[in-house]
Amino acid sequence: MITLASAHGQSASTSQTPSPETVSPTPEATMVAQPPVAYTVPQVTISTSPVTSSGINIAKWPHPVQQFSTPDLNATYPASLTKTLNEQATGVNLVNSQANPYQPTILYHGFEISPIQGTPAGLSVYVDGARFNQPFGDIAIWSLIPNDAISSLTLEDGNPAFGLNALGGAINVQMKNGFNYHGGEVEVSGGSFDTIGGNLQYGKQVGNIATYIDVGETHEGGWRDLQSSDIQNFYGDFGWRGSDSEFHINLTLANSVLAGPGTVPVQILDADPSAQFTGPNAIADRYLKVETTYNDQLTKDTSLQLVGYYDYLLERLTNGNGPNDLPCGPGPDEAYLCQGGPGNPVSTTLGGAPIPNFLPTANASGFSPYSQLDVNTTNTNGYGGSVQLTNTMPVFGLSNHLVGGLSYDGGFTKYGAAAYDGGITDFTRVFFTPPGIPNPGFIVDEPGSVPVDVVIRNAYYGAYLSDTLDLTKKLALTFGGRFNIANTTLHDQNPPDPNAPGAGLNGGHYYMHVNPTIGATYNLRPALTLFGSYSEENATPTPAELSCASPEDSCSLANFLSGDPDLKQIVVRTFEAGFRGAMPGPASSIFSYNADYYHSVTNDDIEFLQSPFNPIGSGFFSNIGNVLRQGMDLGMRLDATRWQVYLNYSLTDATYQSSFIAQTNSPAADANGNITIMPGDRLPGIPEHLIKFGGNYKITPRWTVGVTALAETSSFLFGDEANLTPQLPGYFVVNLTTKYQITPKLEFFGEIDNVTNERYYEYGTFSPTGGPGTPGAVFVAQDPNYDNPRSYSIAAPIGVFVGVRLKI
Repeated sequence: MITLASAHGQSASTSQTPSPETVSPTPEATMVAQPPVAYTVPQVTISTSPVTSSGINIAKWPHPVQQFSTPDLNATYPASLTKTLNEQATGVNLVNSQANPYQPTILYHGFEISPIQGTPAGLSVYVDGARFNQPFGDIAIWSLIPNDAISSLTLEDGNPAFGLNALGGAINVQMKNGFNYHGGEVEVSGGSFDTIGGNLQYGKQVGNIATYIDVGETHEGGWRDLQSSDIQNFYGDFGWRGSDSEFHINLTLANSVLAGPGTVPVQILDADPSAQFTGPNAIADRYLKVETTYNDQLTKDTSLQLVGYYDYLLERLTNGNGPNDLPCGPGPDEAYLCQGGPGNPVSTTLGGAPIPNFLPTANASGFSPYSQLDVNTTNTNGYGGSVQLTNTMPVFGLSNHLVGGLSYDGGFTKYGAAAYDGGITDFTRVFFTPPGIPNPGFIVDEPGSVPVDVVIRNAYYGAYLSDTLDLTKKLALTFGGRFNIANTTLHDQNPPDPNAPGAGLNGGHYYMHVNPTIGATYNLRPALTLFGSYSEENATPTPAELSCASPEDSCSLANFLSGDPDLKQIVVRTFEAGFRGAMPGPASSIFSYNADYYHSVTNDDIEFLQSPFNPIGSGFFSNIGNVLRQGMDLGMRLDATRWQVYLNYSLTDATYQSSFIAQTNSPAADANGNITIMPGDRLPGIPEHLIKFGGNYKITPRWTVGVTALAETSSFLFGDEANLTPQLPGYFVVNLTTKYQITPKLEFFGEIDNVTNERYYEYGTFSPTGGPGTPGAVFVAQDPNYDNPRSYSIAAPIGVFVGVRLKI
């Protein structure tokens, strides 16, 4: 018998059609006495590397794997990669610092991958075999992926073949093409929060030629002030298939403008849940990607796989904050602004000129009407490819599956960043340009905040191998590894600046590491496979991290750069063990299940720490020692003709194993703003317990209803790594779905999110507080006396969405 991948998804991650295998029910699986009945359990094939056509029966793979097919993605409306993982994948939770629904950070077993600069990446992402992590900060911008064009999605642990940053695993996305998608579909939907969207997809095969296109657009007005989303996507694929080979070329185009109000102090949220704190806060992305793939069955046992890609990303970020530069006060400098207010050096702009006190009149509460706008632009050209050989020739008469390959991923980035002093509106706290000053404001050029213009080149090389040998009919041994090389160089484009470090932004950084893996599976019985493995993975510091590694020259979350020394690379060592299987269930269903335990220790982990020299959110990257992430996942699923149901549970224990000191706005900090993190303190943003439940039921042949439920326990706030303050509350949220087949080609669907209108929070941290003259503090009309620095990102209230889907 061939077992299912996990408690989710049923389709293989390759383009090949899974071959069914017929089994008879075991005595344990027989619910009542009855004659033997044949059941069909689909064989699941997983890829042992990012490149497809390297598939292997999952019963022989010694690492946890979760797969999700198109029906899993379509369980939510509209289809969503991040929402599918959040609702259905074990070990996954989301946090959202930007408070925009299309910009969540994914945490898997405590490892992060985010679309926002400033989050060290612990997961790698691939789309059709090409690396999707962006070269500058290894971020993954979810709005650039056309969700309706996804064919399958795999979440895989402990496989070094997935390259740099696969510390906690990898997300492997396969897109549709004209060979596996035939026909067309038009979808239009809308609902709460001024949401409206549409999508068209069409695939056709004529002989050996196939084409597929997907075009989509989404607009959402948001449920909070200054919150909105506008996304346009295009994906097209052209394919050719011969008797022994297959070629594809595809094009991805995307444009997104995402505005998020971010976190807001809790007292302000109590007064107005829709309020934002300071603004504007928006990220605009334009993206182009061209990719080719080629697969050739050279001989009966040997095949060749090739992947090549080029992508281009233009990102512009604007971030409004409270002021760091404030009036100098009475005295010889009273006509100017000072860094941090009275008694500090005069604030300066380009050329060392002082910044005037251009808004000298304070409001009725004594606050000076100043604000700071951080702006950065990232212009990146990425390119790379892989060449791989797959061989299935027996070794000493034993079945064997060997995969080996070489990869290269390069990037050329031009990065610019600057901070501007301007005004702030009294009620909405939005940056504006007062009359009579430069647009958008006085550019800041002073120690700790200097304009940046830098060119960055990075090159990542990899050689990998994975071999699975069937020692017996029940026992399979897998061993392999990957050799990684990373080279990053920075070239400053600005003239020497006395406020910048002496070396400027010039420098080179070189890293290398060998990551081995070994594991085994044992087919204990037809419905149960045991597995265990050991693996190592590494992550080298990104250009953003390397260039922001000093508290003296910190970065805002817009990642201003400075010349800094090397950071150490991160190395994780992971042990995993578990079991999985599938068997006949009640009412002619298939019952699939999985359980696993993992124990990962990262050496020289990297975190983004707040700078003591700039109180308005600036920080720097630093190695902070060892971190332990361990836990367990349990998953169960029943699939029948008229209904499906799943239940997942995850326990995550993520703790620091080294002591270090961090700056924070937490009220538990000492007089210098410091907290001391001790071994055993829990990482922020990671709930200890996760429970996920869902299912759907076909009431009639035309009408289907569904439900998903997610429960998370509490977690510590970001900025409270020492675990000194109350945790962010946990929550329980329920969503309902329905669809009705009006005609064979026309379908109505609907969804109610957060049906109980639960008030809960997706992220927690601390914001600066204080009276007039306090750096970073702003006047809040909704609560002028607010003094609680706890700051939350509030989740969406109840939302209702409906749509229609027409097959063409």
